[in-house]
Amino acid sequence: QVLLVESGGGLVQAGGSLRLSCVASGRTINRSAMGWFRQAPGKEREFVAAISWGGSRTTYADSVKGRFTISRDNAANTVYLQMNILKPEDTAVYYCAIDTATFSSGSTNPRQYDYWGQGTQVTVSS
Repeated sequence: QVLLVESGGGLVQAGGSLRLSCVASGRTINRSAMGWFRQAPGKEREFVAAISWGGSRTTYADSVKGRFTISRDNAANTVYLQMNILKPEDTAVYYCAIDTATFSSGSTNPRQYDYWGQGTQVTVSS
């Protein structure tokens, strides 16, 4: 069993920044890809960013490319999402997820991920 706990969400003005963290317990993440997804009210969950098991490969949704950065600290069993130049349309609950397949590269498909956090709310005001 893997437990993922997100933190760092909050209310920010458009143009501002937030840094989300996701701490894993119950399993080391150093051989697993990690992903961030988000879900806005009335919308389906959508891919935001993913990072490969070793951190050498990152993938981003077009809507966040150039503004968001995903990173990981395997020693701390933590993955981060740095969000800059936030826009009102970034408002959503943000979830982190782990793909427990060994040496995974990071997928945009939520079905590839086995465990999910409870989410953290990000609200961007205009």
